[in-house]
Amino acid sequence: MSKNLSELSGRKGITENLFDKMGKAAMADGSPSQEKLDELAHEFLIGKANTYGTITAYDFMKPENKGKKVYVCNGSACLCAGTQENVQKELEKHYKPEEIGHMTCLGRCYENSAFNVKGKNYSGNAINDISKICHTEPVEVSNKDKYTVKATKELLTAPFDGFDKHYSYFKNILTQDSAKVLEEIKRSNIRGRGGAGFPMGFKWEACRNEKNEDKFIICNADEGDPGAYSDRYLLEERPHAVLFGMMVAGYITGAKWGILYIRAEYPESVEIVQNAIDELRTNNLLGENINGSDFNFDFKIIKAQGAYICGEETALINSIEGQRPEVRTRPPYPTQQGLFNKPTIVNNVETLAAVYSIIKYGGDAYAALGTEKSSGTKLVCLDSFFNNPGIYEVEMGTSLAKVVNELGGGFKSSVKALHIGGPLGGLVPVSKINDLYIDFESFASQGFLLGHASVVSVPEDFPIITYLEHLFDFAAYESCGKCFPCRLGTTRAHEMLNKANTSDYKISKELFNDLLSTLQQGSLCAHGGGIPLPAKNALEYFNDELAAYFS
Repeated sequence: MSKNLSELSGRKGITENLFDKMGKAAMADGSPSQEKLDELAHEFLIGKANTYGTITAYDFMKPENKGKKVYVCNGSACLCAGTQENVQKELEKHYKPEEIGHMTCLGRCYENSAFNVKGKNYSGNAINDISKICHTEPVEVSNKDKYTVKATKELLTAPFDGFDKHYSYFKNILTQDSAKVLEEIKRSNIRGRGGAGFPMGFKWEACRNEKNEDKFIICNADEGDPGAYSDRYLLEERPHAVLFGMMVAGYITGAKWGILYIRAEYPESVEIVQNAIDELRTNNLLGENINGSDFNFDFKIIKAQGAYICGEETALINSIEGQRPEVRTRPPYPTQQGLFNKPTIVNNVETLAAVYSIIKYGGDAYAALGTEKSSGTKLVCLDSFFNNPGIYEVEMGTSLAKVVNELGGGFKSSVKALHIGGPLGGLVPVSKINDLYIDFESFASQGFLLGHASVVSVPEDFPIITYLEHLFDFAAYESCGKCFPCRLGTTRAHEMLNKANTSDYKISKELFNDLLSTLQQGSLCAHGGGIPLPAKNALEYFNDELAAYFS
């Protein structure tokens, strides 16, 4: 991390943002021109090497992205469903191979066959209409979602109360001492829903206690885990819940800006959230002295440009500053020194969306839901292998068996494992389904990770060695490169797995376990530190299948 670059990037505040300008400069051709990069370097007083180095780290700005016209989802959910070979084949009838890129993941895991054309996502049967979609004068083809949304306890999925009622709770907050509002959040015992499970009240209090005129609230909407689409659901179907949570965070901490860092892979989310922000502005609930109070707050959307590592909060902060998305060492923590070296809160979409229910019903009522250490509700995403794919909101502590068999309706075909919590989550054999509950402690005690609670089903006929090879290929490609264990370790693991899967080569189990331990203990963040978990789960529960590949 360069504190000087952070300061230079922040000279113009968040409105004139370097990364935002880089992204817009890439829109025409897929990558900014060298002339435009030089111009931005001069404007922000940073080196030309810095602007060039930044764009080469993002899928949708790097020079290799020039000329790309269509993108195929290559996430593990689509891989396991076996749909993408046909998608690629159909697209090649209309596009040159060099015009086809990849995206991970489009959040269409409930039906797969996912691809992106002209800034819109499609999935399912849409590939059969590709000639209509890519025609010079395209025929409208629906890209609307078709998945189940149900709840055993409605909070996040509850119907929208209407703009006036929804924000009446915020207007009431503005009449209260912000310390009192913080206590309500702390009483709820809510923990972050992005994967780490960190207590939100503690994070907000730490930022509140920092003495600084400038503070930021960042919504981490870079939901990159294959199998996950709950954040996209909230952004597109409940955007005001997310904005409400950010405004409450701003009031409690004294922040004046809320920044939504939304994935480029979710183009519809960007438009819908911007419309919701515009509605707030029309109703005079943004800007200075909101509703006659002394609270000033506004929003800025930053469109991400394709880097999975930006799900990690410090890499995300670096990204907004227009730097390479590399993880920062801690301390200092973002609440002390985050965006532009100012105190910063980073929460994921689902965490922020939960604030509305906490304020509406009270912290004690929220804490009464779920378990002692995992309160409230959780959104769980089920993929296309389920009879009822979709999003299910359940109380923390609900049995995984209930989610799989009752809510999800069981599997359409034989499945041997569930990869829960994204690429860094646990690989759960179906034999363990009855032993697990949707809460942080249950998964940890069994050697797994709840994470984002996304579910990718691994079918019975899909080789585990191929799945592990895919995971480490993904991990190596998405590593920020900041630390040696992750940068080198993920690549070496992928090489071993690929060689064993395509030749008579046998992996030394001792060497492989040493590599996993080095990744786990030596990596700077959860990317390198987390990827060994599914591999260790696979070696424990699928040893009979993997034995032929190890010595």
